[in-house]
Amino acid sequence: MKFGYTIVYVPDVLASVEFFEKAFGLKRRFVHESGYGELETGATALAFATHDLGASNLPGGYVKASNSREPLGMEIALVTEDVAAAHAKAIAEGAVSIKEPMLKPWGQTVSYLRCPDGTLVEICSPLAT
Repeated sequence: MKFGYTIVYVPDVLASVEFFEKAFGLKRRFVHESGYGELETGATALAFATHDLGASNLPGGYVKASNSREPLGMEIALVTEDVAAAHAKAIAEGAVSIKEPMLKPWGQTVSYLRCPDGTLVEICSPLAT
């Protein structure tokens, strides 16, 4: 077993892909008119699918991050050497800051923000090993 990808259900796949391209510098792998798209993120892809596709996959329903007042209890973590600059760039592209960059007791710098589609993102420095 290996981790293949994370799919975030969103109102507009192309808008989410474009936001992640502009805000975080990720590259588009592909977008399909059926309502699905992926970004290049290394070994594991970050993907987006429409709420219509989500409803067809999960007929019992789910909490839509785009409609939730609070962020969902899961996050996408993106690793960078310059957390403050990445946080500021994402805010400039339309994200909302939840927590400004801070140093954790284990030496990692982290920040939190919410994307226009409701996705909770942690921006963090690499862990020292």
